[in-house]
Amino acid sequence: QVQLVESGGGLVQSGGSLRLSCAASEFTLDHYAMIWFRQASGKEREGVSCISNGDGTTVYRSSVKGRFTISKDNAKNTVYLQMDNLNPEDTAFYYCATTRGAACPSKIDDFHDYGYWGQGTQVTVSS
Repeated sequence: QVQLVESGGGLVQSGGSLRLSCAASEFTLDHYAMIWFRQASGKEREGVSCISNGDGTTVYRSSVKGRFTISKDNAKNTVYLQMDNLNPEDTAFYYCATTRGAACPSKIDDFHDYGYWGQGTQVTVSS
């Protein structure tokens, strides 16, 4: 069955970097736009970034623009989220997910219409 496996989370100091990976199996990434979303303890899920399946158009929530970069390697069937200049507000469980189509939503912040998603990876940023 479709599987998404996230990795790369961990504990980092404020200002540090992490690179999350999301390995997909039983489908190819070029079928869907791919999303990273996160959920902090006691808070609602929030969209972080999206990459379309065609020209690789990207969308980011405003609080991560300029700090996070989404990318994908179709040959490896893997999506990445490079996170730089992390701050404690970025602490959350991070998940990758498929959308139900090829294009990203114009606004990612409250987008929740996922197709498949993984188990997540914890990111903790200490001050």
